[in-house]
Amino acid sequence: MSDMNGVKANWLESFARLRGCPYLRFDYTGHGASEGRFEDGTISGWLGDTLAVLESLTEGPQILVGSSMGGWLALLAALKRPDRVAGIVGIAAAPDFTEELVASELEPEERETLRREGVVYKETPYGEKPYAFTRALIEDGRNHLLLSRPIPVACPVRLVQGYDDNDVPWEMAMAIMARIDHHDCAVTLIKDGDHRLSRHEDLAKIGAAVIDILEPVKAGAARADAG
Repeated sequence: MSDMNGVKANWLESFARLRGCPYLRFDYTGHGASEGRFEDGTISGWLGDTLAVLESLTEGPQILVGSSMGGWLALLAALKRPDRVAGIVGIAAAPDFTEELVASELEPEERETLRREGVVYKETPYGEKPYAFTRALIEDGRNHLLLSRPIPVACPVRLVQGYDDNDVPWEMAMAIMARIDHHDCAVTLIKDGDHRLSRHEDLAKIGAAVIDILEPVKAGAARADAG
């Protein structure tokens, strides 16, 4: 439920401006400044938002930077539009979180509440309101699971993960890397990093991951222009 005015999103805009790179940030439906209710959201719907933004508001191959759920959506978008994605930077990326980190962790009474009411609420340290996990979100998420098979993305992938992340365990980054089918995939594991990864030293590592993908892309574009 973070939005485009978060620390990482704003920092990345400044980072891109300093390098003369176009940059776009947006809120999914039900998030931040966008219309809709979070409770009505699904992975399919938010993937649709991502693809719509990619297709209507950008030109040429893009580097997708996604945090937590955004990392899952970046991978799905790259699979759907491989010609439009030059690279992915996942920040505490959480593919399959609806199954691996939500559904599988529900207590019996929470499972009954979800079955009966269609939604279960979980307290979070990131805001005053609890997170709402709906039956529709979990069931739809099963149509987009990635970690049970190779992930055939056609671009470099960089994963930045905190070792002290209490929401997305560091082992998730290793599981993603093991499944990525592209040869150019690397993990930066920050020993004292949490889920937010919003400290100055965390942002510097995120920037380094972006540059690691950006520089070869810019070099390739320059060679194409020269040719």
